[in-house]
Amino acid sequence: MTVIDYRDYEKMSPFEIKDGLIKLAKRSSQKSAKVLLNAGRGNPNWIATRPREGFFLFGQFALSECRRTMDNPTAGVAGMPQQKDIAERFKAWIEKHADMPGADFLAKMVEHAVTAFGFDADAFVFELTDSIIGDNYPVPDRMLVHAEQVAHRYLMWAMCGDKVPPGKFDLYAVEGGTAAMCYIFKSLIANRILKKGDTIALGTPIFTPYIEIAELEDYAFKAVHIKATQEHRFQYSDEEIKKLEDPKIKAFFVVNPGNPTSMAIDAPTIKKIVDLVKKKRPDLLLLTDDVYGTFVPGFRSLIAELPENTIGVYSFSKYFGCTGWRLGLIAIHEKNILDEMTKKLPQKELEAVDKRYISITLEPRKLKMIDRIVADSRDVALNHTAGLSLPQQVMMTMFSLSELMDTEKLYQKACMDICHSRVDSLLEGLPLDVQPNPNFAYYYGTIDFEFWLRRYVGDDMVKWLKKHVHPLDLVYRLAEDHSIVLLNGGGFDAPNWSVRVSFANLSDDVYDDIGRGVRAVARGYIDTFNASKKGK
Repeated sequence: MTVIDYRDYEKMSPFEIKDGLIKLAKRSSQKSAKVLLNAGRGNPNWIATRPREGFFLFGQFALSECRRTMDNPTAGVAGMPQQKDIAERFKAWIEKHADMPGADFLAKMVEHAVTAFGFDADAFVFELTDSIIGDNYPVPDRMLVHAEQVAHRYLMWAMCGDKVPPGKFDLYAVEGGTAAMCYIFKSLIANRILKKGDTIALGTPIFTPYIEIAELEDYAFKAVHIKATQEHRFQYSDEEIKKLEDPKIKAFFVVNPGNPTSMAIDAPTIKKIVDLVKKKRPDLLLLTDDVYGTFVPGFRSLIAELPENTIGVYSFSKYFGCTGWRLGLIAIHEKNILDEMTKKLPQKELEAVDKRYISITLEPRKLKMIDRIVADSRDVALNHTAGLSLPQQVMMTMFSLSELMDTEKLYQKACMDICHSRVDSLLEGLPLDVQPNPNFAYYYGTIDFEFWLRRYVGDDMVKWLKKHVHPLDLVYRLAEDHSIVLLNGGGFDAPNWSVRVSFANLSDDVYDDIGRGVRAVARGYIDTFNASKKGK
């Protein structure tokens, strides 16, 4: 057994600790017959095929359009596509290539977009064609015109359940949810909405970078943790929500459904948050990161309930199996408190902010917050080259349309079934008596050793565990003894003696092995505890 001083690792992100665990698990698997099982990362092992087939085939059509205007095959040079009558040419081309994978999807996609959105066929097909070629800068820089309308409708389906709020959201297409986080934090500071050293609230457990970014010297935020505990089925209690009444708290950041808990905020808890904001804290800024919402039937985000107060962050990465594409959205309602906050800054701060944006507009005070975020993402001076790459926006459009066209929700059901079967397999291997919960996304699971040992063994066992076992020992024992890689829950501000398991990235048949491995580690602690009692 390796002797490790865990204190050296207490401040490290669980995602960085993971790399060491993988090395340890590899060494262990090489010495035994065990297979390395890395359930420490949430990268899904499935992909959406139809929009990808459409994307790669459409690229061939786009190249044929470029060759129409200029063609030098010897040198490998072609021209730029032209819009006039492009929809008719596309129709003829797709009929000629009807036997190719993706052809049927593309034909139906264009028809659906023209019918459901009222798009001009030439304008829509040309946007896709010119963009997939990538021969121009993004215009508009925030998001392409048709792409934004398509993504908006997809987002309303994914985030708003059966009731879409009035008005519309302005969207900014970004390089995944991680870029959205960085851009938002930066712009809130630049526009004096948040200031260095301000107090914010974090709905914990939470995706580790929200904790770590807030602690950076650039921000030095004081963080109040609004805790969702397993005892409350990972929902915020009344006492925790009441903390948000404190006027010192300027913003509340949540991941919903949670990471690592995979639990969505339930309707009664959302109602309590809504009531608090409307009655006591209309100035409270909310940021909600809802990447796992599509794994919960009828999911409803805070952007649906409190659109004026909420910045929405969404990533396509998990649902469509496209982490490498880096596709994300920032959503801010056209009527929002951010724009009002920037207008009410003290005069000196207004002048400073004016100076920041004067190079891109003659009237900086009329610049909407969403457009400030776009500019800040390129340090303002490079605003003229801002925007997500156009081929990425085409892929985002096709992902969105594939879901909007799937009226029977066959794809969503298939993704949910994958995760559900893996959770069932893990529970068989543990085994644990866990009651079904309609708010559970089944994407991750948090196994809280303290909670379960208290329930099945008793408080004395938990006291012994906390006294004699370092929390990181859980994940190191799993790696060294069982070649299993999970993440330590404490890094997410989950219970210290807990681990996070991803149900997204391994085959169905290994999760019972993970369950048995976790059970074996717990049994080892129990046996040592019982031996210590006999010794006394």
